[in-house]
Amino acid sequence: MTAPRSDRQIGGLDLDRARAGLSRWPATAAPIGKDEYRQRLQRARTLMRESGVDALLVTAGASLRYFSGIGWGASERLVGLLLTAQGEPVVVCPAFETGSLEHVLQIDADVRTWEEHESPHALVAAALRERHARSLALDPAAAYTVAVRLREALGGQPLADASPIIDGCRMCKSAAELALMQQATAMTLQVHRLAAGVLREGIGNRELVRFIDEAHRALGADNGSTFCIVQFGQATAYPHGIPGEQHLAADELVLIDTGCSVQGYNSDITRSYVFGRPNAEQARIWELEHAAQRAAFEAVRPGVPCEAVDAAARAVVERAGLGPDYRLPGIPHRTGHGCGLSIHETPYLVRGDATALQPGMCCSNEPMIVLPDRFGIRLEDHFHVTADGAAWFTEPSPAIDQPFA
Repeated sequence: MTAPRSDRQIGGLDLDRARAGLSRWPATAAPIGKDEYRQRLQRARTLMRESGVDALLVTAGASLRYFSGIGWGASERLVGLLLTAQGEPVVVCPAFETGSLEHVLQIDADVRTWEEHESPHALVAAALRERHARSLALDPAAAYTVAVRLREALGGQPLADASPIIDGCRMCKSAAELALMQQATAMTLQVHRLAAGVLREGIGNRELVRFIDEAHRALGADNGSTFCIVQFGQATAYPHGIPGEQHLAADELVLIDTGCSVQGYNSDITRSYVFGRPNAEQARIWELEHAAQRAAFEAVRPGVPCEAVDAAARAVVERAGLGPDYRLPGIPHRTGHGCGLSIHETPYLVRGDATALQPGMCCSNEPMIVLPDRFGIRLEDHFHVTADGAAWFTEPSPAIDQPFA
């Protein structure tokens, strides 16, 4: 087995010792407060007026959590928040869930329940008539069946797309949201450090996935790892990996992409490095990836369109003779995505997204380079837009044999 570096970032850490050192994260970020929830609802009402709609319906998922604290996933039973220009928000919920609702609802609301044989869509329609709301914008994440049944309950009335309202609220993070994301990213970076440390020749990627989940749980993540990709060698050429068990060999590339959530706010960090000694081609592509990530970061400032950040990363790679566009060898996907209560959310760092960057927006920076059938390198860290540029949540990797600053 190739000897690990003397600084022990890659390999050399006993798995039992790594587990023994895990404990709850010491500096936890404060939860979102009731005042901030009220500000979010007021902001939504402002955007409703600007969009010319009288009401907004947000269904179960990340946006419902954003506006109300209800962190439930969507199911066939409608749970939603109806916001109108005046009056308390209306929360529509199955009657048997009332007790659970009381434990998560963070806003003052008019709770209206429905029994299993009743139509929640008719309940929404009745509330709209009562509030004299003639137009309704629907959460873009709502299921198609919700849209169909709502239109039926509203007598065929068309529904507006609520994306400008919801995205207009969620895209720019508050100081409290940034603090939660800072904690989540710091925790995941620590898990990455431990995962790199416990590498040994012959370790299986599934064993490493289990350890990463265990470490996230021990540090206090909401539910362990929200996702985890561990790939070795040629498998790193597939951006989201390939199925099956892999075992690490000396001098192989390692790609680990994982994240967790803290009070719903997500991290998503990737590290690529070699277990042993990198060859010349691995080192060249790693440095190119590092330069592309840096170019994207340096392109960020308020007012710059998202697609310009993607273009900055691609220009570095294309000057080196790779690409162009999505052609391989080169960059097969966008440079980054927004992140917050969803792992992937608006805006996106990709050609065609002309959204102007604004302070508080949070995005991944991950212009992965793939050499088909050989290997891939992805370095992924997140930044938030500041008044005059960008700030990293986590420090990028300094070198192919030194994944952590």
